[in-house]
Amino acid sequence: MGFKSFGKKSTVDFTTPVTCVVGPNGSGKSNIVESIRFVLGEQSIKSLRGKGGVDLIFKGSKSLSSLNRASVTITFDNSKKIFSFTNSGLGVSLDYDEISISREVFADGVNTYSINGTEVRLKDVNDLLSSVNIGSSGYHIISQGEADRVLNASNKDRRIMIEDALGLKVYQYRIKESERKLEKTLINMKEVAAERREVLPHLNFLKKQVEKIEKAQEMREELSNMYKTYFSSEATYIARETTRLSRIKASLEEQSVSIENKIAILQSEKSEANIESEQIKKIKENENEIASLRIAKEELTRKLGRIEGTLDSIERQISRVPEVTEKVISELEWRGVISDLENSINEALQSQELPEIVRILSLMKERILAISTKENNTPVLDEKINQEYQEMKTVRDQIVSDLDEIIQKEKIISNTIEVLRNQEKEAQASLRDGERALYELLGQKNEIVSNIHSLHFEEEKIAIIKNAFEMELAEAGVLIGREVIDYARLNVEGDIVRQVQDDLRRKIERIKIKLEDAGTGNGSEILKEYEDTQGRDAFLAKEVDDLNSGIEALRVLISELKETLDVQFKEGVEKINKQFQDFFVLMFGGGGAHLSVVTENKKVKKNDELDLATDVEDDGEVLFEQGIEININIPQKKVKDLHMLSGGERSLTSIALLFAISQVNPPPFLVLDETDAALDEANSRKYGNMLENLSKYSQLVVVTHNRETMSRAQVLYGVTMDATGVSKLLSIRLQDASVYAK
Repeated sequence: MGFKSFGKKSTVDFTTPVTCVVGPNGSGKSNIVESIRFVLGEQSIKSLRGKGGVDLIFKGSKSLSSLNRASVTITFDNSKKIFSFTNSGLGVSLDYDEISISREVFADGVNTYSINGTEVRLKDVNDLLSSVNIGSSGYHIISQGEADRVLNASNKDRRIMIEDALGLKVYQYRIKESERKLEKTLINMKEVAAERREVLPHLNFLKKQVEKIEKAQEMREELSNMYKTYFSSEATYIARETTRLSRIKASLEEQSVSIENKIAILQSEKSEANIESEQIKKIKENENEIASLRIAKEELTRKLGRIEGTLDSIERQISRVPEVTEKVISELEWRGVISDLENSINEALQSQELPEIVRILSLMKERILAISTKENNTPVLDEKINQEYQEMKTVRDQIVSDLDEIIQKEKIISNTIEVLRNQEKEAQASLRDGERALYELLGQKNEIVSNIHSLHFEEEKIAIIKNAFEMELAEAGVLIGREVIDYARLNVEGDIVRQVQDDLRRKIERIKIKLEDAGTGNGSEILKEYEDTQGRDAFLAKEVDDLNSGIEALRVLISELKETLDVQFKEGVEKINKQFQDFFVLMFGGGGAHLSVVTENKKVKKNDELDLATDVEDDGEVLFEQGIEININIPQKKVKDLHMLSGGERSLTSIALLFAISQVNPPPFLVLDETDAALDEANSRKYGNMLENLSKYSQLVVVTHNRETMSRAQVLYGVTMDATGVSKLLSIRLQDASVYAK
């Protein structure tokens, strides 16, 4: 509907062996042929007598408006299930008695295709039609003015037409498809190879980085093992040392408390000992008393000596008194005696030691002075002086007695002091033993204090080790992972040697420095990128292998298809030549005609096949192509060149060749558009006879003005155009027309 001059839906049934389409010029007969070519996938708008898709759409008339699309549907009998797809994955079922193909064209030039109502691609339509040896163009559709197309065609085009007629189009299609795939595969191969070349440097770079990361990972694993040994041993060592030091500290503190208690007791005893005891007090009191006695004794002794001296002096003087008394001495001598006595008394008075003696002496002095002052005194001592003298002697005797008493007391006190001192010595000996024990305890205390200080140093050392351990554990958690914390919970049997730990610690530090130099900050990203890039390269490598395999398979397939095509083509040409000779003789009444296969040279660039090995254009190579050359020999003429044939001779030759081709591989139908226009009456009859013969093998649709041709048809379709400018169809069966005519 809407195709060219057919403004309304029109249906044409081709159910008879020969159907003729007739009508005046310009009525639209050829549009029926073109609609068939259109729906079968013709892509050349020019061959459909148009410039664009819009030229195929009904443009309107006086009574009908223009349309925006044109559609044509052709339906084939598929009761024998002759249609098939080479592409089984299309999803269109062909298990029907009828197969319909539709094509629509829109004003913007967009075309859509469908098979049994399912939208498909043009490729799918061609694939379906190739299974029954038909197409949009070729020997089975001869449009108006194209009767001698086969004669005008080049050798290569003739080969294509004959291959199509022989049903070898499927091979050509597969070859072209394979070549397109090969070309596409080669292009893909080049792109993949280029992409691999681009990926390779980055992959090599990443590989080096990954090697560093793997080496770093190995170092991490080694470091992890070292950490396991180090942390477990270090944690065990710290725990053991902490327990040991705590136990020692507790023991030392217990000893310190015990010693402090003992020291306190001894110091208390010493303090009590330092306080003056009764013995010491008594000793001091006795010593003080004996000192007092000794002072008194000394004083009394000194006084006694003085008194005795005074008394001796007085006694000497007094002893002279009788002498003086017996002698009558002069007053001068008496006064001398008195003077001496007075001097003695004065000396005694100067001592001022004993008040009583001083008093007596003072009295004696007074008496003596009194005597000395009297006139005519006789040198006789006063009785009172004598008495006082006696009293002085009594005092002396008392002093002597006191001295004896003091001496006795001194002896008694000395004995007491001796006893007390012996007791004090025993106490001092006991005190010294206590002090010695105290000094020993103080020494032990100092030793314990020293040990506690040493213990503090060890505790500080353990604290430093523990702090370094915790810092190292935290750093290891960042470098290795949180699982290293579990290492610190492991217990180690046996002794732990610090030198071994220190050596292991230095090894750990060296590995950490190497890890820092490795710079593995974004290792996971590099590994992921390397895996992705390596995966991409592996994918590309596999794709290259697959493409190489595909290229090789395609080349083998193309070679096999070409070989098969060549064999079948040559066999088909031989069959066509036999029929061509028969039809040619029939048409010309003699002579001869045959097709010959010729080889032509064609120079192409080697790079047309995209040689990926070198990827460099060279001077090219020579390929050989086969073509078909037509050789004729018209009776009674020496004309062998096709260009020298007349119009009628060209038509007869073309018809003979087309019918010969049709006889070898009969197509389902043949469409002939005024191929008999140049024939005379005699040749028209021959043409009609050949149509009847061909109709036994193929269904014929003939557009003609020739009555002889019309007479061979079973159904006539008349095409007219009324005043509205729309083509219309009228049909009649000639058998029915004959009945009506009678």
